[in-house]
Amino acid sequence: MGKSKPKQPTKGTNSTIALNRRAYHEYFIETKYEAGLVLEGWEVKSLRAGHAQLNESYCLLKKGEAWLFGAHISPLTSASTHIHPDTQRNRKLLLNSEELRKLIGAVERRGYALIPLALYWKKGLAKLEIALAKGKHKYDKRADEKEKEWQRQKERLAKVTAY
Repeated sequence: MGKSKPKQPTKGTNSTIALNRRAYHEYFIETKYEAGLVLEGWEVKSLRAGHAQLNESYCLLKKGEAWLFGAHISPLTSASTHIHPDTQRNRKLLLNSEELRKLIGAVERRGYALIPLALYWKKGLAKLEIALAKGKHKYDKRADEKEKEWQRQKERLAKVTAY
């Protein structure tokens, strides 16, 4: 027999668990990092079911470690019958020491914020995409909105002229 073909993901499968769309509106994203998460068993099952939100979450650096605060992972009723899960507990982020040093320097000296952007699966492990970001002012947000609207108008005009 010949070699078997590698399995192709089926249509509709998506490794993204949760996105923080608000972060792109509220912050200028500078540098992105990928971090692992320290999770409990019931949390992993809930993530597989897609029960996670990053809307109100943020990252902090304490004692040389990175932590995720405010992320909401809803427990499954079938998976968490014998324990009392804390849906918004603080979760430790796993980064190597060089990345941590860079993040600590940027946050403490240059005034950046650590923002979680996305939660996703990578090779069967839950990963969190975090970013060094600077906050936007109101006029920055208005300028971005104006630019997006102009791009939409250009696309509409291009469609009309194509016919």
